[in-house]
Amino acid sequence: MKIRVGMRGSALSVVQTRNALSRIAESFPSLLFDTVPFETPGDRDRTTDLRVAPPDFFSRDLDEALLSGKIDFAVHSAKDLVYPLPVSGLDWFWLPWREDPRDAWVLRPGCALDSLGPSPVIGVSSDRRETYARSCFPAGVFRPVRGSIPDRIAQLDEGRFDALLMAGAALNRLGLRDRVTAWIPLERLAPPEAQGVLAITFREGDPVLTSLRARYVKAVRFVGAGVGSADLCTWGGVRDLQSAEVCLYDELMDVRLLSFLPAGAKRFFVGKRCGHHAMRQEEITQMILDQARRGLRVVRLKGGDPGLFGRLAEEIEALEAHGIPYTVRPGVSALAAATTGTGMLLTKRGVSRGFTALTPRENGGGVADVSLAGRARLPLVFFMSVKLAERLAADLMEEGWPADTPAALVYNAGGERERVLHACLSELHADTDECAPGLILIGSAAAGRYRRDLGALRGMRVLLTCSEALQQEAATRVIDFGGVPIRRPLIRLVPSDGSEEAVRRIAEFDWVALTSPAAVRIFTGLVRTAGLDIRRVPPILTCGPGCRAALAEAGLHADLAPESAFSAESLACCLSPEVFSGKRVLRFRSAKAGRRLEEALRENGAEVESITLYDNLPVEDGETEVPPFDAAVFASASAVETYVGRFGAASLEGKTVAVIGKPTAAALRKIGREPDAVAREATLSGTVDALADFFVSKTPEV
Repeated sequence: MKIRVGMRGSALSVVQTRNALSRIAESFPSLLFDTVPFETPGDRDRTTDLRVAPPDFFSRDLDEALLSGKIDFAVHSAKDLVYPLPVSGLDWFWLPWREDPRDAWVLRPGCALDSLGPSPVIGVSSDRRETYARSCFPAGVFRPVRGSIPDRIAQLDEGRFDALLMAGAALNRLGLRDRVTAWIPLERLAPPEAQGVLAITFREGDPVLTSLRARYVKAVRFVGAGVGSADLCTWGGVRDLQSAEVCLYDELMDVRLLSFLPAGAKRFFVGKRCGHHAMRQEEITQMILDQARRGLRVVRLKGGDPGLFGRLAEEIEALEAHGIPYTVRPGVSALAAATTGTGMLLTKRGVSRGFTALTPRENGGGVADVSLAGRARLPLVFFMSVKLAERLAADLMEEGWPADTPAALVYNAGGERERVLHACLSELHADTDECAPGLILIGSAAAGRYRRDLGALRGMRVLLTCSEALQQEAATRVIDFGGVPIRRPLIRLVPSDGSEEAVRRIAEFDWVALTSPAAVRIFTGLVRTAGLDIRRVPPILTCGPGCRAALAEAGLHADLAPESAFSAESLACCLSPEVFSGKRVLRFRSAKAGRRLEEALRENGAEVESITLYDNLPVEDGETEVPPFDAAVFASASAVETYVGRFGAASLEGKTVAVIGKPTAAALRKIGREPDAVAREATLSGTVDALADFFVSKTPEV
């Protein structure tokens, strides 16, 4: 499929567009791109100060080309756009790859900041940068600077300016990093959120770009906060909060829940109470959309249960209209807290077998009819009733309920094997093959359903076979893509005999090699068990962001790691005799790890002691029934072997399988099965990403 991509004709735009398309093509090689350069008002007008330029100064011609169908999408510097977009009919999202967001001082070669004198002429392009420059040079002369990045540097070198203050991302992308005189720390000059980010704009509803966006956005989490106390939020809701990057929270909730948010997560109060609104509903919905389009993991924290008078429908309808995935965590509502929580039980054998719950409030604040007639056609929910479905339907139709009234049977509500059967009242009957617990819903509400076909994984149930320590990381990524994680840790990691004794000897070595997050966690656990001072840990060889994150949890950092293709093989390519000749290296490994890293260390002159840190043992839980799943993620050869030993190779027929790397793929091939997706980078998140790439590439639009 050939796609026409618009961009500005500047050197920076050309470079960053080509880099972005190259990265997209890595995931979707079937897509071919034709780039089309455009001039925008900002390219034609080189005199207007950017601080007073119109909002579409660098996008107008690209917007017009999109709306007229001349191009399919456009690539922009994200900070060149105004949000919401000022042009109707266009949609957008940010790409996940961010350049260095810092600003930088650029001076003529050989000059230094302390040699500028008290009144240098400084070129600036924003009020933010001018304010910072004035704090450094109160007597300076500040002038707007325009033109492409090379043009601005040429003006500097010609003597029109003594210094420029500009985005380092642009210099990095153009290969001009050597022109940076000094980087400005983020804590001294905070950049705009969009600095260093690329954005894509496209025609609203375009099926190809909507499918492509599904790969780069994360599912919005709607979490029921419970009512009154943080104790009434579910464990699933707490885990969502722990992984949030943005949280929009309501009035009627316990603010202690916000303590579960990561330190860097953004928080927005959007509560409404008694006619006093922090934000209008339309603004809240727009904020959810915009934060999701930025590729951020958004949690919408709603008081009580979001589906009971919580205006959940309005917010998810907007996401569905834009093809953005979401998931909903029910919460403990005021109904349950005020009844079960107080002893006023709504159902009690011999006293009450049901209840009615409704609000007298109409849309707009009026009072609705709550008489018998007004209650007569409210939705009905029958518990412990599925075997009586046909009899109940007959009784209701005899009473006067229309035969075409929507109805549904819900089996295993909230569980892995949840199943919903929709019908009309006259067709309602139990599934004779289903022995699971269930309930019946009758009325207009029974026609509703969440869309599960959004996101890269489109509601696929993804079996996660990794150890318990890695389950949450994998599940979070599956939910990001609109999938449903099926958690089945098939292996457990147990420290090997002799591993603690080896950890106690770490001070004897010059380097320690840890090549998986599991190895890092077990190692740091043994360090704590042994009561060792963490400062005695020598420099660490490792690979991948997962390892770095696990090290950071323990207050450690990686001293040598590959830039990409995170594996022990890639780490071996980073070694050199200058660093390792004559050094003692303690290599911690799993029982089944390969020997390539040890060989490479010895080839570079190191003395290596290899220790088995942990064993992969099968989880013995007695489960023999194959769990329900559409795709499986295997992060080790041990997990493949355990799965096949328990459920049999035939159970993978018709399923999609993603693996973390070559050893895991080899284990799969031993049973005669080729993996459908192999991670480009040997990380657990990379494996789920590969699965997402596979499904997006199989959609008819891409």
